[in-house]
Amino acid sequence: MFKEIKGIIVSRLIVLVSIILVPIAIFLIYNLADFNLWYSNDPILRLVVIKIVCPFIFSVSWLFFLILFINRFANTLDDFDKTISVVPSRLKFFYGINAIYIMLIFIFPVITPVVSILSFASMAWRLTTFRKERWEEDTKVSTITWIMMVLASIIPIFCAASVLPGFFALTDFLWNDLWLKFLPLLFSISYSLFTALAIGSFVLLIYNSGISEYEQLWVDSSKKDIVWNIKILEVFLFGFFLFLDLNQYDVIDLFYIAGFIFIIITSIVNFFQGKSKVKSFKSHLFGYIIAAVFIGSNVLFSTAEISGFLRVWSLILSAVLYIFVFFYTFYKAE
Repeated sequence: MFKEIKGIIVSRLIVLVSIILVPIAIFLIYNLADFNLWYSNDPILRLVVIKIVCPFIFSVSWLFFLILFINRFANTLDDFDKTISVVPSRLKFFYGINAIYIMLIFIFPVITPVVSILSFASMAWRLTTFRKERWEEDTKVSTITWIMMVLASIIPIFCAASVLPGFFALTDFLWNDLWLKFLPLLFSISYSLFTALAIGSFVLLIYNSGISEYEQLWVDSSKKDIVWNIKILEVFLFGFFLFLDLNQYDVIDLFYIAGFIFIIITSIVNFFQGKSKVKSFKSHLFGYIIAAVFIGSNVLFSTAEISGFLRVWSLILSAVLYIFVFFYTFYKAE
């Protein structure tokens, strides 16, 4: 079931925005990153190939790919909430930020050349077999079709080969200059957001007498009122905690410890009380465990190496979980 906001289908809007933003992102990457041609030092050739041809070819490829699977992408977004049931509903935004960051920084640039080659080969196949509705396994592909697919792949292969050595420099740039540089800020935002959501979950736990996942309990309008009040509280707490963290007030550690305790209590009570009250209730135990490891690594371990290791890997694990489920949902979508 798709979600609407004032008559606008959210999943379709997201896909439409992606079709607009993806080419812009590609041109920004190839015009801001310091790519060099391994086979030539000619600045004019570098300008034409790196700054114009490569981003143009890769943009066309992504546009073709997104438009080709536009309904599938939209259906994936519609089904995503149901598929990612291991993640608590109130922490989806918390995990989602990390997943989007990992996806855009590390996965998107790497898979772009592959998508480009496959897209241009698919374009050639569709142009030479436009009378066929689909490519079935028992359908014999003509020699002309294969030749056209190979020819169409030459340009994206050339672009991929031209920038491939630069991907090592790009990876180094993204890791050292973006990821590691902004990781402390990302942790501060994540800890503040998580602690605010943990407190909100605990308040709902008390209000609902043992069940905090309010999305599963929207039975009447009275429950929606308390939900909006708690959302406002969470926004205020998030800003307050982030202010304390960025200004390095020691009292923030007490709030983080409280958030860690609240999430432990919430996960245990949800696991035992939820099923007893609502048969279809999902306890989201695994998602809470990941969240507890993430916040617990900051408040329980004084050793910087252990704390840093757990924080980074709990962050990556939550992102990988999201990305894996997204691709699985995309594969299963109608």
